[in-house]
Amino acid sequence: MNPLKRIWILACLALLAACATPVEPSHYAKETPALDLQQYFNGTLDANGMFQDRAGTVIKRFAVVMNCKWNGDVGTLDEDFTYADGTRQKRVWTLRKVASDRYVGTAADVVGEAEGVVSGNALRWKYTLALPVEGKVIDVHMEDWMYLMNERLMLNRAAMSKYGFHVGDVTLSFTKRP
Repeated sequence: MNPLKRIWILACLALLAACATPVEPSHYAKETPALDLQQYFNGTLDANGMFQDRAGTVIKRFAVVMNCKWNGDVGTLDEDFTYADGTRQKRVWTLRKVASDRYVGTAADVVGEAEGVVSGNALRWKYTLALPVEGKVIDVHMEDWMYLMNERLMLNRAAMSKYGFHVGDVTLSFTKRP
């Protein structure tokens, strides 16, 4: 196949892929158990996760203890991270319920507000994270999808991108303490 034809085919495939309809939270509307964000993120949770680069190589592993509480429609998620190399990090989220299925959130290392939509057993959470990398801070777009598996277990997969290019993924499991 000549190189020009190959480039044309690849360009068409890329264009078709860009037109694919992304999954919306409403896709999970009938899934159970239904996620009640204020109920699930209330009390103490343990989480374990990893960051993988775009090639799938595990770059960081971590554990998180989350202390969560709500006062009406405002919640605080106090997260203490411990990485496999022994380093520690803290992030404190302030969440606010703004509609029956919508939340906004802020944290010190989040640029602007995070936006979340709950439907069925799922939460889609979008935000920009100011991420320290090799002595610099870069802003990366995060799109988290959280799925409530049962009353204690939630799985989370977050895609990270910069300028529209996929740079890695974060995978987490949350376990709510009894």
